[in-house]
Order: sequence, then structure tokens, then C-alpha cells
Amino acid sequence: MRFYVTTTIPYVNARPHIGFALELVQADALARHRRQRGADVRFLSGTDDNSLKNVLAAEAAGVPTRDLVDRNAAAFAALREPLALSFDDFIHTSRDPRHRPGVERFWRACADAGDLYRKHYEGRYCVGCEQFYAPDERCAEHDAPLQLVAEENWFFRLSRYQDQLYELISSGRLRVEPAARRNEVLAFIAAGLADFSISRSHTRARGWGIPVPDDPSQVIYVWWDALGNYLTALDYAHEGPDYRRWWLAGDRRVHLVGKGVVRFHAVYWPAMLLSAGAPLPTDVLVHDYLTVDGQKISKSAGTAVDPVTLVDRYGTDAVRWWLLREVPRVGDADFTVDKLVARADRDLAGGLGNLVNRVVSMVHRYRDGRPPSAELPDGPLTSAIVECPAAVDGAIGGYDLRRATAAVWRVVEEANRYVERVRPWHLAKVGDEAGLDAALALLVRACRAVATELAPFLPETAARVAAQCTPIDGRLPTAHPVFPRLTP
Repeated sequence: MRFYVTTTIPYVNARPHIGFALELVQADALARHRRQRGADVRFLSGTDDNSLKNVLAAEAAGVPTRDLVDRNAAAFAALREPLALSFDDFIHTSRDPRHRPGVERFWRACADAGDLYRKHYEGRYCVGCEQFYAPDERCAEHDAPLQLVAEENWFFRLSRYQDQLYELISSGRLRVEPAARRNEVLAFIAAGLADFSISRSHTRARGWGIPVPDDPSQVIYVWWDALGNYLTALDYAHEGPDYRRWWLAGDRRVHLVGKGVVRFHAVYWPAMLLSAGAPLPTDVLVHDYLTVDGQKISKSAGTAVDPVTLVDRYGTDAVRWWLLREVPRVGDADFTVDKLVARADRDLAGGLGNLVNRVVSMVHRYRDGRPPSAELPDGPLTSAIVECPAAVDGAIGGYDLRRATAAVWRVVEEANRYVERVRPWHLAKVGDEAGLDAALALLVRACRAVATELAPFLPETAARVAAQCTPIDGRLPTAHPVFPRLTP
């Protein structure tokens, strides 16, 4: 299977915050899981550089737009190490030589289809999300008042694709998950699709962005520009081998997006692709938002938590684990440092760390570090081990990462219950050697199973567990904590 997974590309008017870290970590877990299961995977992320928001932020900071964009884009790319991300490609839309020619080719393809035209337009515009709103609409994402804008722009004939889009999404050929978001998109389409503006005047854009082909008085609308990155990063401009491999011949083309940009990814983008004669994504997977201490994430309000600072203090896997274990498939989640610490101490230190330390220590104490071999007995722990891979696969297939991590954690919980129920130390005391061998063999097997299934979610912790439970010259390494407590 060829599996192409992408994140959205964020504006770089500010440094990254914990909200975008959620999407990065979710995409990374999906990519790692698919690789583990034998799929051929390409994972793309990047930054949306060509936005008026970036220009205004640079003006407010008193620095050149190029300097601000490059500095903040570098901060997003630098999340790779602290968050243990495995992306294969990272595109800077204002710097990458693949991007502009790809956007221009895509524009011309839609123009050749007869779907672009120019007209005068007046409307209410939100700079925060770079979007025009109808007279009866309001922006749910930003508090600033909408600006009245009047200018001549290029438009895209979205209305031409209304029926086709509705059929694609309602039939599941274009999968939008979860169901609440799919229904939201279908209701939006059924209410009637209006053509939308896809350019901005060169003057209003401050000259920042990609000029409209053959019309230098206009700059390509940032969302048209940004959505194209999913193709341009594959060398769509030259229909290169990556484009043919991952988009034309790929099995799954998966976009992870936040709920605030569903309309762009599940309505505008598929219509643009239909116009250009390119295949559609197969999946648009939508996550809800994080709040911080009960408040919307906001730089000005001081709630834009820096993920790098969190990692520096609490470690990569504590941050990844909260994002994957706590955030539901549907509904916003509230982040606090106390919740992050409590979850890591309870699960990673107290649950998994304690289990691995006890098991390895008992193998050394009773079997000189050499894990015994024995048939797996029937019981809840064996069932959890055997059923775990399919349970994880099912949850991942349903884009439910919390349920996937819960399936792995069922093995940890059953193993800890097994230790307390069977009491290997008692078996050693009464001389039940066969029973002790069976117990230790099952517990080592459980730890190895956890290491395997945990790897897409917590690659560093999983590697430490695997190292503790892998014999060297027939003996397990000496036990040492795989995850220390974050609180004394």
C-alpha cells in the first residue's frame, strides 16, 4: 500500500504552539503505524508563507516580511526533533523551488477547464483566516471585526461542482471523518455553493505572494496557493515521479486538518482538483481543538503554549502521550501542565515503567536474567496480547488515536493485574518452577508486545522497553527505569 499523509501548513505569523503540535503528532503516529504494518509511506508537513497575516505580523514587529517568515518557518521545521516526528518532506511555500511553478501549473489547468473568471467583488473579509464571509455569516475563529473589501478579483466556479461534490462525500468515495464533520460539509454543500474569490490585488497583498499567471496586478489567494502544496511537494509542476507515485498511483491520500479549515479541504480543494483533472484525496480526517486552562489558544492572551518548552521540561514522550491518550476523536480537549504530568506519572512511570522494571528484575532474580520459554496460558493477559494488534489497527482505521493507545494500554493493565494475581515471588518461594517459568515468559512477552505496538505513538519509550526485554548473549540487560516520574 502507498500511503500519503499530510498535515495542514500553518501561517508563520507567530511561532508554533501546542495546538499545531497535536496535528503533527497525530499525523506522525498514523505514518509510523502504517510503516510498521508494511505500507510505503510519505509524510508531508510544511509552512504557509504567502499570507497577508505574515506581512502584517512583520509590519507590527518592524522587521522585513522575509526575515519573519524565514525565522518562524524554521521554528516549525525544528519541531522534528523535540516531537520525534518522522516526516519525509517539509515544504516552505515561499522558498521551495517546487512550489511556485506547481501552483502556476494548477492555476492554468483550472483556467483551461473554463473555471476561472474575473469580476468586481465587495465582501466582508477576515484577515485572521484569510476568508470572505457572506452577509449572514460571522467568523467563529477570530474576534476581530470583519473588514469590508471591494476590489476586482479572479473567481473560481465552485458552483459548477456542487452536485458532484455532494455525491462524492455522501457516498464515501471522499471520506470525511468524523461523521459530524461529514454531515456539516454535506449541509454546507446542500445549501448551495457560490463561486469564490481566488486572488487578491497586488496592492492589498503588499506584493507578497505568487503573482497570478499573466496578470501581475493580482496575487494568488493564499488558500489556493497553500492547498496546492499537497501536489507541489510531489513535483506536480513537472509531473515528476513523486507525483505519479504518491498522487496518481497512491492507494490512500490522507489530509489531517483542524475543524476550522474543513470547508477548504473538503469542499474547495476537491472542486479545484476536479477542475484541474487530478485525483482527489481519499480521506479528510478532522480533529477538534485544544484549549489551554479552559481558554482558547491565543498568543496575546498568553495561552499559546510552546511545545518545545514543554518537551525541554517534561520530555518528548510525556507530551506525545498526553496528545494521543487524552484528546478525543470528537470534541475539544483542555490542556494543562498538571494533566500532562499526571498522565505521564500514572501511565508511563507508574504503569509501564513499574511493570517493565518488575518483570526484568524478577527474570534476573529468579532466572539469572535469562527469560524462560513456555506456552502462553489462557487468560485475560494472553487475550490482551493476542488481540492488541487488531484492536490498534481497527482504531487507527477509524482515526481514533485515543482508542488505539487504549488498546495498547489494556496489555499494560492486564500485565500489572497478572503480577498481583499470580505473584511470581510466591511461586519461587514454594518451588513451583514450571509455574514461575510460565509467568515470567508471559510477562516478558507482554512487555515485548507493548514495545512493538507502542512504537508508533511513543518511539523513544518503546525503544527503551524493547531494549530492556531483548536478550544480549541470552540475558536481559539489568533493569533500570524506562520512564522516570515527573513529580517527586
